Amino acid sequence: MFAALADRTRRDIVTRVLHHEESVSNLAQRYEMSFAAVQKHVAVLERAGLVTKQVHGRERLVRGNVETVRAAARLLEEYQEIWHGRLDRIDTLLAEPNPDRPPAQGGPA
Repeated sequence: MFAALADRTRRDIVTRVLHHEESVSNLAQRYEMSFAAVQKHVAVLERAGLVTKQVHGRERLVRGNVETVRAAARLLEEYQEIWHGRLDRIDTLLAEPNPDRPPAQGGPA
């Protein structure tokens, strides 16, 4: 999922189709690349579960998968909490007096 979101164009496609579904043709008109290239981006997003494609007549409509995006957000929030906890522990360790640590140099005497 995160590999699929690593590309700026794919992130933009997901953002667009989360708000409202669009045909692959309409999406292709928004980017300076071939229709086939946009189709490939959509296929990557579809394999990652970030979008779904539905045939509607002659068009392929792309719709964002809100649940997958929410799952990604939850996972990132968990990682953020882990890193905040680690930073808090580092701050605590640095604030504790340590007789084995040499005094800071260059500060006021």
